[in-house]
Amino acid sequence: MQRESLGGAYRILTFRHPEVARAARPGQFVMIKAGRSAEPPLRRPFSVMSTDAEAGTFSLFIKVVGPGTAALDALPSGGEAECLGPLGRPFPVPAPDRQPLLVAGGYGVAPFLMLCRRLRGGARPPRLFYGGRTAADLPLAGRFDPELLVPATEDGSLGERGRVTAPLERHLDREPSGELFACGPEPMLHAVARIGARLGLPTWVSLDPWMGCGFGTCLGCVVRTQTAQEPAPKHRCACTEGPVFDASCVVWPGEERSLAAERAREPVRQ
Repeated sequence: MQRESLGGAYRILTFRHPEVARAARPGQFVMIKAGRSAEPPLRRPFSVMSTDAEAGTFSLFIKVVGPGTAALDALPSGGEAECLGPLGRPFPVPAPDRQPLLVAGGYGVAPFLMLCRRLRGGARPPRLFYGGRTAADLPLAGRFDPELLVPATEDGSLGERGRVTAPLERHLDREPSGELFACGPEPMLHAVARIGARLGLPTWVSLDPWMGCGFGTCLGCVVRTQTAQEPAPKHRCACTEGPVFDASCVVWPGEERSLAAERAREPVRQ
């Protein structure tokens, strides 16, 4: 393991794992823990930030906030970790006629470094709306092409003052098209989903519920979703059927709905 400090609690950790380095796609994650006996006993999920297939390595962007991340951060150079991956469904390939609009909150920016690299040279260059509380919470800002980056901070210390969805909405007011990709806190994801629904834009969100196993056994990460063909919501595991979901299918807290009830309110066609 190799560690790079980004200031404060933010780190980039790089591990050698040829399979993950070769196979990981933007939006996928690994379940990882420090060593065989380290506490806590369960692996923790982290989005893959970048890969180097030639070197057989992958990197994670983490914020040290609890015992799991502290144990990873405490690994010595060359230390070993238990890792399972790559896991989950990645972000889909955007439609060639739509500009990819990426929306990141805090360390939810992790999968977008890889996604931007994959989209480099496309017909429509991506644009990244990257938000956080302060400039210190946007430590990866300098790793993105400044022409593609739209930063926003709640205290105004970097970019626009306020929430990251404000410049996103202004951009869409000028050009109400594109395809939305979001990763970050749930309130931000919900806000992006509402924006996408209002404008009828394809919207993909990477959800981050608690995960215990990473392969659908513990059922700790179920989320409520409902497709247009389903009469009622269903529980789906974010680790195996996500973490990336079509935002229009997510049943967000406070917006419980039944498509069957909605259809019942529709006027009867004669």
